[in-house]
Amino acid sequence: MQAALAEARAALATDDVPIGAVVVDADRKVVGRGRNVREADADPTGHAEVVALREAARARGEWRLTGCTLVVTLEPCTMCAGAAVLARVDRVVFAAYDAKAGAVGSLWDVVRDRRLNHRPEVVTGVLAGASAALLEGFFASHR
Repeated sequence: MQAALAEARAALATDDVPIGAVVVDADRKVVGRGRNVREADADPTGHAEVVALREAARARGEWRLTGCTLVVTLEPCTMCAGAAVLARVDRVVFAAYDAKAGAVGSLWDVVRDRRLNHRPEVVTGVLAGASAALLEGFFASHR
């Protein structure tokens, strides 16, 4: 989660919402890194999770990320939760819940929907305070 938080802090340089993600393989090696780049790239799909999953897939040479863990500083939205399912990651680890857009238990629970063909394990609350503080500071400075 520390690596994901570092990515989140890096997003501040481009005035993007400070959300970071990493993809870790079964050997605990980071194979993908991402931070929000929606503002920097004018890309509505430029979420940290999508960026990290794309980088991990390129690094591994395949779209199936079996054996990998997606670690993210904020609960994934529906797009990102869906991307985690489609990428076949083994688990999703996130820090803080997102009551407004979370799709891993808050508003929806995409990753545990029994109608889907893959359901990653979910671990929550890892360094939630640090992630929440970073987000609160960002939004306080933009009000």
